[in-house]
Amino acid sequence: MSQNIVRNCNPLPNIPWEDPPLEGRKEPLWRYSGNPVIPRDLTPRSNSIFNSAVVPYKEGFAGVFRCDDTARRMNIHAGFSGDGIHWTLGDDPIVFKKTAPDLPDSDYKYDPRVVFVEDRWYIIWCNGYHGPCIGMGYTFDFKEFFQMENATMPFNRNGVLFPRRIGGKYALLSRPSDTGHTRFGDIIYSESPDLTYWGRHRHVMAPAAFEDSGWQSTKIGAGPAPIETSEGWLLFYHGVLTSCNGFVYSFGAALLDLERPWKCVGRVKPYLLSPQKPYELAGDVPNVTFPCAALVDGATGRLCVYYGCADTVTGIAFGYAGEIVDFIKTNNAL
Repeated sequence: MSQNIVRNCNPLPNIPWEDPPLEGRKEPLWRYSGNPVIPRDLTPRSNSIFNSAVVPYKEGFAGVFRCDDTARRMNIHAGFSGDGIHWTLGDDPIVFKKTAPDLPDSDYKYDPRVVFVEDRWYIIWCNGYHGPCIGMGYTFDFKEFFQMENATMPFNRNGVLFPRRIGGKYALLSRPSDTGHTRFGDIIYSESPDLTYWGRHRHVMAPAAFEDSGWQSTKIGAGPAPIETSEGWLLFYHGVLTSCNGFVYSFGAALLDLERPWKCVGRVKPYLLSPQKPYELAGDVPNVTFPCAALVDGATGRLCVYYGCADTVTGIAFGYAGEIVDFIKTNNAL
């Protein structure tokens, strides 16, 4: 099924792209030869820039970027690019306008996702409020930002909003956790009529058994916003292995039922991409590849996935939606 299977995605002829290598390609994703595309010190006070979200905007691209500063404070900055590879980021963190006067302040913000739903871009991030929870806001122009109610109570991470309503409701994936670096983590689906009150929680996926798929045996978490295809929602997600030298973060892909997204209908056994290059192996947190954004060309099915490398810099990888779905079906862990 190598043909284009993407649905409800606009053409994106200027998607960042590099043809696959002629030899030696085993997985349906291949890295950009110019990685990393965003260095750790692109802003005057950034220690690292990673786990960030990018979307098409006007003739180019915009995004929300995790920038840990040299005091090691975690926050998110806005940025723009003409080609999706060369970026200009704001020197200062985003200042959100509160949509209600009693909204609590954030102790920190990190690992954002961005998705366009109906008439605006929604930003979802891990928000510091008595521990990590899912924060949410929106923008119309990536210059003025508005903060909404937190989508979840503590403790929770990896909030990912679907790009359209399902059954008339907004849909969200998240991973309930604890205050620290959890050694557990399942993906959960939730619905809301208004992006404030969330319910109808359903279990989606759990970590795999170590002997079956060790790279995702400790915990898993949703990555970019799910991509609608004729075969189901294509979801990139990260998985964690507990090794003798600590955590190792790789990422894979799954297929979720289009109308019942808590039903996982396919899931990779081998990873799609794991820490192997120097910029993925060495950094502030070694051995991390962490996907947070995916650009999609609706005309061709081409994909560009942005991922954090060693919690330090940002890389991109390319692929075709049809090939990735084929890979899931051929290497299904279910």
